Amino acid sequence: MNLTIDQGNSSTKIGFFDKGKLIATYKPVFLDKNTLTPLLERHPTENVIISSVTDNTDFINEFSRNIPGKIIFFDHETPIPIKNKYRSPETLGKDRLAAVIGATTLFPNIPLLVIDAGTAITYDVFYNNTYHGGNISPGLKMRFNALHQQTKRLPLIQHAPAPFWGTNTMEAIRSGVQNSLMMEFEGYISKINQEFPNAKTILTGGDADFFVSYTKSIIFAQPNLVLSGLNRIIEYNA
Repeated sequence: MNLTIDQGNSSTKIGFFDKGKLIATYKPVFLDKNTLTPLLERHPTENVIISSVTDNTDFINEFSRNIPGKIIFFDHETPIPIKNKYRSPETLGKDRLAAVIGATTLFPNIPLLVIDAGTAITYDVFYNNTYHGGNISPGLKMRFNALHQQTKRLPLIQHAPAPFWGTNTMEAIRSGVQNSLMMEFEGYISKINQEFPNAKTILTGGDADFFVSYTKSIIFAQPNLVLSGLNRIIEYNA
């Protein structure tokens, strides 16, 4: 059994894998001894991999004696099953790289565009068994927050279905943010398909469910892509 932990900017996801299959996921509010103890009792674990943007991994020290296999703190020096051409690997978000590796388990030997719609939105490109880099853009909530915080009168609103053309200020904000992001998605998908007609686009992240119903392009939604990538990395090392 492998335990995968993905600590992001706004949430934490935990996944347990048995023989390559994801058998359970959890989204704890806090990651500490009280959270992990009952989960490890429920799912006896041999190996652990942790990807954290906060670098707050002291909690795992309490369990290290009870883990018979490997404990990997995923960073730019961790061996991975693909090539990485990012010129500053130490600054590359670990979740970005893990998501790409997770995508390769779904579509091996196929060019890929991986879109992670979280706090920030990342667009990452993979082909010829190599990660070639990508782009970073403000996420959905970040754009709503920016319009509210950087102006005096625009309200803070949440995403929801809206007409394409807004007929009041709230609709104008909502439609403007959401449609501009969808056009951004479509532009990146069109770009990868021009370069690689057989490419697949995979969408993941906290806002993936909202966006997947809006895109007109063929797209695959996979909410546990980062966890799958982390499991592939620990299998590669263990």
